[in-house]
Amino acid sequence: MDGAFPTRVIAVSLISVMFGASAYAHHGWSWAEADQIELKGTIREISMAPPHPTLHVATQTDGVWLIELGNPGRTEQSGFVEGVAKIGDPIVALGNRSLDPAEKKMKAVRITVSGKVYDIYPERIRTN
Repeated sequence: MDGAFPTRVIAVSLISVMFGASAYAHHGWSWAEADQIELKGTIREISMAPPHPTLHVATQTDGVWLIELGNPGRTEQSGFVEGVAKIGDPIVALGNRSLDPAEKKMKAVRITVSGKVYDIYPERIRTN
């Protein structure tokens, strides 16, 4: 066994911890405001890839927003699966925007695409 083996094991371990911490920080709601907003626009891009499906939505007044959905299983459970929406479809997203006001990003709890409602996080939906 060469002397580089322990060094590689330590390096791989440190990288794993760093990526694990990054992934942990990404999940949850701590990065989002407590209040919910409604965002209306048109779908410009759809990604169903893990860790969270996302939509890029163009609004008439505020540019393009990144809308993060639930994990793939939760998103699918809501009925929002590949093929139910397409680029150009109108969308209304209800959710929690980023704490950073310069960041146009939202974690959606409900989306409505072409009149069809998908409750991604029904337990978190707050309507007045």
